[in-house]
Amino acid sequence: MNTIDKQKLWLPVRLAFLAVLVLAFSCSPEPELNSSDLYATNARSRNKNDKKSQNSQVKALVKGAKLQAANGLDVGPDGHLYVASVNGQEIVVMNKNNGKILKRFGPEDGVLGPDDLVFNPDGSALYWTDILVGEIGRMDMVTLEVKKQFVAPGVNPIRFTKDGSRLFTALDFLGDGLYELDPDLNAPARQIISCPDFPEDPTAVCLGFFNSFDTRMEDGRLWLYGPLFAANLIIAIDVTDELPTATLNFPADLFGGPAGGPAIRVVAGLDGSLENPAAAKFGPDGMLYVLDQAGELWKVNADGTDDKTLFTTLQPGLDNMTFDEDGSLYMTNNDHGWVAEILPSGQARYISPGGVIAPMGLAVMSGPNNQDKVYLADLFNLRQFNGTSGQQEAIYKGYLVPIVPEVGIAPLILPMNISQDGEDLVVSSWFSGGVQVWNPIQGVTEYYPDFGSPMDAVRFQDDIIVCNVDVLASPPEIGLFWASTGNIIDLGGALALPGGLATDGETLWVGDWATGTIWEITFNGEVPDSVEPLVTGLKNPEGLALDQNNGLLVVEWGESRLSRIDLDTGERTTVVDGLKLGKPGLGAPPMWSFDAVAVGPSGDIYLSIAGENAIYKVK
Repeated sequence: MNTIDKQKLWLPVRLAFLAVLVLAFSCSPEPELNSSDLYATNARSRNKNDKKSQNSQVKALVKGAKLQAANGLDVGPDGHLYVASVNGQEIVVMNKNNGKILKRFGPEDGVLGPDDLVFNPDGSALYWTDILVGEIGRMDMVTLEVKKQFVAPGVNPIRFTKDGSRLFTALDFLGDGLYELDPDLNAPARQIISCPDFPEDPTAVCLGFFNSFDTRMEDGRLWLYGPLFAANLIIAIDVTDELPTATLNFPADLFGGPAGGPAIRVVAGLDGSLENPAAAKFGPDGMLYVLDQAGELWKVNADGTDDKTLFTTLQPGLDNMTFDEDGSLYMTNNDHGWVAEILPSGQARYISPGGVIAPMGLAVMSGPNNQDKVYLADLFNLRQFNGTSGQQEAIYKGYLVPIVPEVGIAPLILPMNISQDGEDLVVSSWFSGGVQVWNPIQGVTEYYPDFGSPMDAVRFQDDIIVCNVDVLASPPEIGLFWASTGNIIDLGGALALPGGLATDGETLWVGDWATGTIWEITFNGEVPDSVEPLVTGLKNPEGLALDQNNGLLVVEWGESRLSRIDLDTGERTTVVDGLKLGKPGLGAPPMWSFDAVAVGPSGDIYLSIAGENAIYKVK
């Protein structure tokens, strides 16, 4: 098995290539997942002989969560929940009683991938952190006027003091450090803690990713209490004094604080009980509630050391929480997109149920009774569904930072695209920057970690061909590569920005996302001996799949449709149009997510529909 140096994977290294979000530990079934036999009404199935709408041929096999991940949240002055979604690129206003979505603020409102949010104490303004682009946003709740301020990529938690006079944020995943903000976003952000190698290495660790925190006054001193995501600790930082920016060395300065900087003390986690703490908020009982993404909620005595009790255990993937004025506790789950009220008993009352949040790559195998077995790459999880009923049959957790253990198999990377390889799957992920061969029983059997931005990968002969679009590398690494050697495949400059791949084992087809050309390539060993355009003029082709009738299916993102290309004539026909595909990205790579198509042994066609968190099935 190919492996990778652990330190290389310890932190992400390409700022624009990480969509943050979170790590979590999901391995349980998902009772709240909704499958549907309702026919899709916004998609139309067509063929050459019948141009009329045939809705009955297209059905939603799986319907996922209403939110494409749920992150920070707060209760607004109107009594509704305001929920941030990085992956959904929006802030959702939700009725906290019935989960009805009342409004969505998105890119058109200046909301660009929010990770956390908070209202000022009087409720007159909403603040949020756009983690990918490094901006703080402020919305006036009367005029809805938005003001933005750039701080640094990775801005994540944001919190006011109780009196509203001071506002703080920190960096996670795309950077590290602590800042104080001007509530009016006029004065530049004041850096409190920096990293030794920042800005030369923007991903250097100093605190260990200080995530969603709270404030408390103690004997006239102002302390921030919050989790260190990477260090698995809960700490408190004294920010009473406006000291000069301190350089903190991780982890040596976590106990006491950096020289000339704020005092720091460890509150919990020294016993190793925390796995990835993501949020800490003081409850009405004075206890510090600590949310661990492993699915645990702890009650911590902030005046002690590791004086804590486990309050409840929930589904892994927990992200953030907030208390209402009446003491009600509301919580989000990033990996599954649910929003819930946590009752005094510790039970979750799901306000907005969870499920699929980011449908991308698809692969279909033969299951029991000759039913199609559908695998879906869902960013934080690899999910398996019954191709007939749409029921979820298995779920496997992927990791943003898959540190290879000293003994055992490598963890699964974040699955963004998949292709069938016999009984295995080839998994590719530009979030994780790698390609793996994975088996449901054996786990990862091959690992190729040296591709900065693999969009797709397929088994070809005795190797794997990887479509890599690392536009931020110097020089850019864009093209098709052999996984075993890392060598680029010379196509004579045919490809501008490759996307999806398909193969029958002898011929390779690749779509050029930029030019709209599908290239047909044959090989003599490892060297291409024929590179010919099969069809031109498509709009942003992404997912490719061979059907059982000498055709190539192509998802055209730019036209919101599924097309079929006759492999003999190159003629294009529309199979399904009116699809609600993935949103435009916020940076590199340009295609961002991946809209996929796969054909099962039954001959049925499956589509991942990111705009609806769904899998469509076309008979």
